[in-house]
Amino acid sequence: MDAVNPVHPTLTKKTHSCIRLEKDGRTLVIDPGAFSEPDAAAGADVLLVTHEHPDHFDEGRLRAAMEADPSAEIWTLRSVADRLAAAFPGRVHTVGHGDTFSAAGFDVQVHGELHAVIHPDLPRITNIGFLVDGSLFHPGDALTVPDRPVDTLMVPVMAPWNKISEVIDYVREVAPRRAIDIHDALLTDLARPIYDHQIGSLAPADHGRLAPGESTGL
Repeated sequence: MDAVNPVHPTLTKKTHSCIRLEKDGRTLVIDPGAFSEPDAAAGADVLLVTHEHPDHFDEGRLRAAMEADPSAEIWTLRSVADRLAAAFPGRVHTVGHGDTFSAAGFDVQVHGELHAVIHPDLPRITNIGFLVDGSLFHPGDALTVPDRPVDTLMVPVMAPWNKISEVIDYVREVAPRRAIDIHDALLTDLARPIYDHQIGSLAPADHGRLAPGESTGL
């Protein structure tokens, strides 16, 4: 992983699918869900949520972060926004595929519409991904391919809705410079070397993972 440079944006991995991006003293947090640290949303200027599943969306943590900082704002899809908007007028923004916005110095583009298929008998919920500063893409629970180049791809490596061949093909299709694991709380330490080897050897990207709390430069 690249070394952290205080002049450039940094990525800090939190547990499971939550990440923190910091730039010019401002902080953007994506998917501070129930599998992540209790303070995962704390101190964020910008909060982004990809979908309503509890491992990505913890309503209590988001409310606490919004109450602690009256200037903090949320951008998310309607199913999440509808549960928070009344409590924080003008601070919860509903976005969907194709939308763009700027917040706290970050430029964000929204890609994707649906959660990956868990099982044909289960209805698919909505899911969006976020491309931040035209560089880092977090897809949430989907294998969405943005219509533009991606430098750093956050890769959901282990979920009830995917298998490793799909993960490898996803990295191949997006073709980022590097790929960093997310959605990994269900992946045991015993299995990690297998995933590391197969994704690293078969996908055309600098593949790696960050331990919770570990940071890298962007």
